[in-house]
Amino acid sequence: MTTEAGPASRAPLEVELKYGVRDIAAARRLVAARELTGLTAVGPMRTVRLVDRYVDTPDGALARAGWAGRLRETGQGAEISLKGLARHDAGGALHRRVELVGAADPLRPPTTWPPSEARDRLVQLIGDHPLAELVTLRQARYQRRYTRDDAEVEVSADDVEVVVQRQVIDRFAELELELRGGDEAALAPLMAWLDGNGALAAVDGSKLERALDAVRRHATQQVPVVPVASEPTVANTGKATALDPALNPADTSAAGVDATATGAAGTSTTIVPPARVAAAASETATVAPPEAEAPATPRILVPKSPGVLADDHMAEAGRKVLRFHLARMVARESGTRESPDPEELHGMRVATRRQRAAWRVFGDAFEPKRTARHRRRLRRVAADLGAVRDLDVLIESARGYRARQSRAEATALDALIVAWQERRAMARAVLLRELDSNGYRRWLDGYVAFVQSEGQSVRAVGPTEPHRVRDTMPSRIWAAYEAVRAYEPVMRWADVSTLHDLRIAAKRYRYTLEFVREALGRDASPMIARVVALQDHIGWLHDADVAAGLARAFLVEHAGDLTELESAAIGRYLVDREREQARLRRTVGQPWRGLSSLAYRRSLGKLVAGL
Repeated sequence: MTTEAGPASRAPLEVELKYGVRDIAAARRLVAARELTGLTAVGPMRTVRLVDRYVDTPDGALARAGWAGRLRETGQGAEISLKGLARHDAGGALHRRVELVGAADPLRPPTTWPPSEARDRLVQLIGDHPLAELVTLRQARYQRRYTRDDAEVEVSADDVEVVVQRQVIDRFAELELELRGGDEAALAPLMAWLDGNGALAAVDGSKLERALDAVRRHATQQVPVVPVASEPTVANTGKATALDPALNPADTSAAGVDATATGAAGTSTTIVPPARVAAAASETATVAPPEAEAPATPRILVPKSPGVLADDHMAEAGRKVLRFHLARMVARESGTRESPDPEELHGMRVATRRQRAAWRVFGDAFEPKRTARHRRRLRRVAADLGAVRDLDVLIESARGYRARQSRAEATALDALIVAWQERRAMARAVLLRELDSNGYRRWLDGYVAFVQSEGQSVRAVGPTEPHRVRDTMPSRIWAAYEAVRAYEPVMRWADVSTLHDLRIAAKRYRYTLEFVREALGRDASPMIARVVALQDHIGWLHDADVAAGLARAFLVEHAGDLTELESAAIGRYLVDREREQARLRRTVGQPWRGLSSLAYRRSLGKLVAGL
């Protein structure tokens, strides 16, 4: 835009119309129109994915000076936008505000960014104070340009997600019509037309304001976090690092570890996690309430085993298995919440995984529409448990390695272990938020009622349609085994990813056998033991591969923070994990032959023939 704020500042003004939208699809249909109040579309509608991170100092220096700072990754690199908080208009849908834009490098301090008015103003406002990430907005933007002789307008329908520490805490949609060139009068007919649309509502605030409101609401609902004073501090080594791991699109770690960047002049810029600066963005700091006492978990009485019989209807056999493992999941919930023992969480996760496997084996015996909600929520709970458990395995392995090292070497490994512990703490906070939610409690109550109600949601079958365990499980067992044996031609040169896929296939085959173990008889146990041996072997290989990959990523991301001793120690741990991975790949043949041999296949045939 060539419009300027005034003769003193000569700063460009952003001029746009903003409307809230209930349905993003309706806004997309508007953007798809060929003509809008005399403006003609230029080219097709485009879809653009944006990630915007709003930053300020922890004490709100930018906000006090009347600015909002936004870092955005674009196809040409990163850019910094300083947007004036003061609007130069009378309210309603029309917004006029100062906007300064310049190139940025999120991996370096602002003083080293390419020269621009936006860079210079930012440095002038924050001085040597640290920056803090307030909130992240992820947007799917559906945009199109419209022109006529005297004006150009960019129309966009924005589907916006408000993200804090990789969790979506709010979502909303907006329609924006920004004047990109020409006379502002071109917006008048558009505003008159859109103001009369009942599906739209004029927005008098910014996306940042709406997002910060969501952050404040979210802060009052969060489970307690570890006090800042108890968190490990990061020494300022005087080396330049990324402003924030979350600003690097290639980074997969959660924003949560302070990272310090020091420029040539010695000024440092630190991005602080959003959870710690939400209060700074508000006029009054909010304190998360004490964790509410968890509701009493429902009681499920089950025998010592599922008790599946050969003559059971497939749906009722599945219900027995689901009920058995749901009871185990519920029994572990309290320990998962309160106990530091990782085995409580591990037990709860195993129970959820077996339920998901049971749905794969027995699910087609139920009405899919009536049971879909149980599967969906179970998948969500399993994912949250898995995120914590996977980090438990990494940390336990790293501690075991650390215990075998000298004191100096062990101390040098602390940075890696602490980083993983912080990631675990964030993953656990997400898990507890799910377990404390009303949605989870309502789902669990309904799910418990379902597994204890014989005949509920069973798909109708004809009298001659196979529906008993003895009729259908032999083919399902063989199909699960065939999925494992299919890897035989590639075993000699299988990479880690292929072997991980084999492990998943073996796990599904194992669960299929275990679910009907009693109907198969006692000869099933040695058959299952062979599967467990292969599954464990590849599991150890996978754990070593993940640990090596995360250690490598940590070294790259924190190269400027680590001392020479720390880098060397973590590098040696990386090499140790790679050697263990190579050893396990070389020796996978032995457990594989135990499962793929002719003798095993003959035993399996005899086993299923007994059903």
